[in-house]
Amino acid sequence: MTNSIPANQKQLFGHPVGLYILFFTEMWERFSYYGMRALFTLFLVAETTSSNAGFGWSNDEALALYGWYTMLVYVSSIPGGWVADKLLGQKKTVMLGGALLCIGHAVLALNSETSFYIGCLFIILGVGCLKPNISSMVGGLYQPKDERRDLGFYIFYMGINIGGFLAPILCGYVGENISWHYGFGLAAIGMFIGQAVYMWGQKYLVHVGNLISRKNEKDRELLDRPLSKIEKDRIKVLLISFLLIILFWAAFEQAGGLMNLYASQKTDRNFFGLFEIPASVFQSVNSFFIITLATAVGAFWLKWRKKGKESSSMFKIAVGMIIMALGFGFMSAASLQYEANGSSAMYWLILAYLLHTIGELCASPVSLSYITKLAPLKYASIIMGLYWAATGLGNKVAGLIGQASQEMGEFEIFTGIAVIWSLIGILVILLLKPLKRLSHGAEDGETKIA
Repeated sequence: MTNSIPANQKQLFGHPVGLYILFFTEMWERFSYYGMRALFTLFLVAETTSSNAGFGWSNDEALALYGWYTMLVYVSSIPGGWVADKLLGQKKTVMLGGALLCIGHAVLALNSETSFYIGCLFIILGVGCLKPNISSMVGGLYQPKDERRDLGFYIFYMGINIGGFLAPILCGYVGENISWHYGFGLAAIGMFIGQAVYMWGQKYLVHVGNLISRKNEKDRELLDRPLSKIEKDRIKVLLISFLLIILFWAAFEQAGGLMNLYASQKTDRNFFGLFEIPASVFQSVNSFFIITLATAVGAFWLKWRKKGKESSSMFKIAVGMIIMALGFGFMSAASLQYEANGSSAMYWLILAYLLHTIGELCASPVSLSYITKLAPLKYASIIMGLYWAATGLGNKVAGLIGQASQEMGEFEIFTGIAVIWSLIGILVILLLKPLKRLSHGAEDGETKIA
């Protein structure tokens, strides 16, 4: 869903200026989300009688709610995509989502059980409106076959993770050491800044994210035309990729649940005897690695493609799956160390997050770009919504896996993920040729377009 892209649209560092408006909007939105996420399970399990009281839930109860909540946050992208495609357009739906998020995070900062659930509801609705549509707008900044599109998504992804890096450190420290609700309040401030940036930057987004309307004759032809066989095949391969996305995030999202609790309860967080690192701070490690490695990973794949080697999006997703899975081998080692010594070293978590990050950089930004290449224009937002819904289902499965670890044992869960998810990635690589045929050359012949 894009309008015609002006040939002379303003550029900054080789990319449209609109990219950086979306970059900073998403950065602050993710600051608010990851700030809240870093505190979510820790707040739920905090004792009701402590000076910084939580709900006093068990690990199992907290992981169950975490799974449901994070699933709904992303599944709501389906109605959010529908609203954009049918009623408002992407640009206005992002604006609506930002407003709902401002309300949700502000309510979450209030100190009551009722406000906690109301705040979560507004955040679910807000993310559903914002998330699929802001991602589609990034793709809309580029012409078809523009090789800068993937790199544009890497830049956009860095914005996500600058917010994700800062939030657990700042909101985590305030939440754990001063008040959970002050931490939630700090996350709310980030969302208000993000909304202000988006409102200010509208002049750079005039040509993207507008509603395709039947009132316009050209748009009406697009809306009434039935899908071609090529478009149907491309939807099929996208749906297959969404299954991989569910599996990817089912493993990766142990970060906010099981691995967060593991850092809190079973990891020696003493820093050379000087102080103890708050558990929530480890949520920033992934984002730190993304900020420092995103450009390098993006440049690697660009060079790799120019050498004529396999670089399709499905291949990158499969490679990312394998690398991420291998990171859980370090968590298996951490579990063995805990069984032997009663605690495990911090470096196991850091090494696991390093491989998780490299895997994420291979799979996630590429997936977003892939959708904007293959999705039929009139269903662009709904299909992007399905992608985020797949991410949400992965989050729910992550919660179920975390719950299972309470009975099966963490070593068994971590090792199982390392082995099974690696085999799935290898299987996708073996099936690459028939999967690529379904895309009908959507990624062939990409070149730099100014």
